[in-house]
Amino acid sequence: MSRNTLFDKVWQLHKVSSLPGGADQVFIGLHLIHEVTSPQAFGALKDKNLKVKFPERTIATVDHIVPTDNQTRPFKDNLAEQMINTLEKNCIENKIKFFNIGSGNQGIVHVVAPELGLTQPGMTIACGDSHTSTHGAFGSIAFGIGTSQVRDVLATQTIAMNKLKVRQIWCKNKLSSGVFAKDLVLYIIQKLGVKAGVGYAYEFAGPAISNLSMEERMTICNMSIEGGARCGYINPDQKTFSYIKDKLFSPKNEDWDRAINWWKSLKSEKNASYDDVVEIDASNVDPTVTWGITPAQSVGINQKIPSKLEIDPNDRFIADEAYDYMGFKPGQLIKNTPIDVCFIGSCTNGRISDLRVAAKVVQHSKVAKNVKAFVVPGSEKVAKEAKEEGLDKIFQDAGFQWREPGCSMCLAMNSDKLTGNQISASSSNRNFKGRQGSPSGRTLLMSPAMVAAAAISGKVTDVREFIKK
Repeated sequence: MSRNTLFDKVWQLHKVSSLPGGADQVFIGLHLIHEVTSPQAFGALKDKNLKVKFPERTIATVDHIVPTDNQTRPFKDNLAEQMINTLEKNCIENKIKFFNIGSGNQGIVHVVAPELGLTQPGMTIACGDSHTSTHGAFGSIAFGIGTSQVRDVLATQTIAMNKLKVRQIWCKNKLSSGVFAKDLVLYIIQKLGVKAGVGYAYEFAGPAISNLSMEERMTICNMSIEGGARCGYINPDQKTFSYIKDKLFSPKNEDWDRAINWWKSLKSEKNASYDDVVEIDASNVDPTVTWGITPAQSVGINQKIPSKLEIDPNDRFIADEAYDYMGFKPGQLIKNTPIDVCFIGSCTNGRISDLRVAAKVVQHSKVAKNVKAFVVPGSEKVAKEAKEEGLDKIFQDAGFQWREPGCSMCLAMNSDKLTGNQISASSSNRNFKGRQGSPSGRTLLMSPAMVAAAAISGKVTDVREFIKK
């Protein structure tokens, strides 16, 4: 059983009571909502004549269904317009702060909360979205929850949950040039599998993690859910504090000094006990690309797609399904796979640092013929900053489409979709069947830099070849 980890400390601080059956009632410090998973929850409250318990602890934005090409209201999609209308009304009725389109702070919920300083160490954070694990990059414990739990948090500010085990993933050494956080987390998921984290919280630690920027750390924690973990976190350090300082909702003046002292006390102790420890050598990681239909089915850029005999017997059935769906053959190189669509964005890789590194790759180049490439900033703030730096012009000059903030093609709950069996080079987080809008569309996950290289070359390419230029 874990002891003296950040997870144990935060859990104990937020535990309200022990429930029959072994679960704990846990207080949620920050509740994030959007337009997709909240309507039914608010409806359930109305049915029971309940009010939102602590409206000041809930923050709303709109991201999943918003179009990224034209955000003029009413939306062309009637269902999307209905969903945003419902969220607007629910927020007004319940006095919930809502960052709507045009507020300057709208965007993907897991991009917006950190950039506003809402996400802070030691918090418990919940949202009706699986990638809420992103916020663990700040030393918070953040869970994705279902609609019934969204209802529970609105009504009671608590959820019922069994305490997780804690696995430390120690990443030694550091990433080499041209290799990014996205490559590292895909590598970790490839090594451990998509089910290894079930019942666990993942603590990412070690020199390679400490060396990452806060936005890179968010990428790592964002995809911990793809490894089966319920949440992922990183112990707060000076980079964490510097990122939060002077944000809109960060503590100010003497409250800041008190907060720093408390945040420092939360980190896992040197004598902490873990339920499991895994060591990863970050220096062994190459630019990584998925070839299959789960985030664990990936290879380094110069590696071949594995044969069935090279795959764990428990995973061979899904491998057969992946070969068939993707149209790849065992032993085939992933490198030079032709690409139809290139997407840079999502809660995994739609931040300003992601856009900067991709812009460096495409500068003074042109998108390959017959490739559709587009960039979707993760928030209005990211879009504004990118425009101030001229990144939008770099992308547009190269032949990319520059879009408005939203989730876009990550899950295609809008007009951004693959058609037919197109192959997408995507900086998003899931490569499931039909994930990007077409029942036969195929998704290759990779870093934003790798997506940029694929857009220019028209095929899966080692971005390090561009960096050398």
